[in-house]
Amino acid sequence: MPGVELDGAGRIVRYDIEAQCRAVFDNVRVILEDAGSSWERLVDVTVFLTDLERDFATYNRLYGEYFAKVMPCRTTVGVARLPGPIAIELKCIATI
Repeated sequence: MPGVELDGAGRIVRYDIEAQCRAVFDNVRVILEDAGSSWERLVDVTVFLTDLERDFATYNRLYGEYFAKVMPCRTTVGVARLPGPIAIELKCIATI
């Protein structure tokens, strides 16, 4: 995952939420297109953040940038952790 620095044991030392958001949003776009859908067909997005207090403002700014013309229903949830060295994960529903 871009923007992640790990220690020798594989634990997150620091991360760049902007780099992670951009990577996740770009990956979702590619997955949608590969599935025969598109960014414009998103209808629901659930976002999981491991540190709402620290990361919400940056994530929300980038969400506004990426979703300026598309307005799916959005839910943002704070979680204790996610699988792997990530600070953001998306669950998306789109039409085909």
